Amino acid sequence: MSEHALIVIPARRASTRLPDKPLADLCGAPMIVQVFRRAVEAGIGPVLVAADGPEIAQAVREAGGEAVVTDPDLPSGSDRIFAALQTFDPGRRYDVIVNLQGDLPTIDPASVRASLAPLADPTVDIATLAARITRDEERADPNVVKAVGAPLGPTRLRALYFTRATAPWGEGDLFHHIGLYAYRRAALERFVSLPPSVLEKREKLEQLRALEAGMRIDVEIVDTVPLGVDTPHDLERARKILESGQ
Repeated sequence: MSEHALIVIPARRASTRLPDKPLADLCGAPMIVQVFRRAVEAGIGPVLVAADGPEIAQAVREAGGEAVVTDPDLPSGSDRIFAALQTFDPGRRYDVIVNLQGDLPTIDPASVRASLAPLADPTVDIATLAARITRDEERADPNVVKAVGAPLGPTRLRALYFTRATAPWGEGDLFHHIGLYAYRRAALERFVSLPPSVLEKREKLEQLRALEAGMRIDVEIVDTVPLGVDTPHDLERARKILESGQ
């Protein structure tokens, strides 16, 4: 496990289903601040928000956090965290970068910590998370991305593919992918230098770019899937979860 990890949270205001999503009130604080707090609670290193404008950055700074304003036209969260990293850490102090999505205010800090475990193997380029699917309706839901991999132990897979389809076929567990990534710095640098790949564009899953380029992704299995907030209904669910302390 790296002693020099940095959590970077990409956040942008442009959301069609929930405008100004990072600034939406969630139990008395903007949602981006709630995500920032979960990241701090993980206790693995400093936390930086990569914002697409000054409004998000100001909200984070008012809550005691650090933020970098990045180009709003950057194409993806990965590009945003890389741009923020170049500004925040030109001296290359941090060698592991954790990309925590800015719409996961209910994520368990223990899951954030767990994402570093696969990087104990020096051959792993990128680590990510998944949880066993327990609800039948999720098995065929294209909005639930499945991680397909070769088991390396009771809580670890070596990723072979990620898909919106129901996979793999046959009896056995299916795994709900959680969009959090722990990159070795060199892997992040290589990843953002690559053009979007064929399967990435077909499945609309950015992580396939890394697999198609021969990069190794290992998946740590955790117990819970955090609620991703994309709609007003999701926001209300997140309020109830945080209010209940779950």
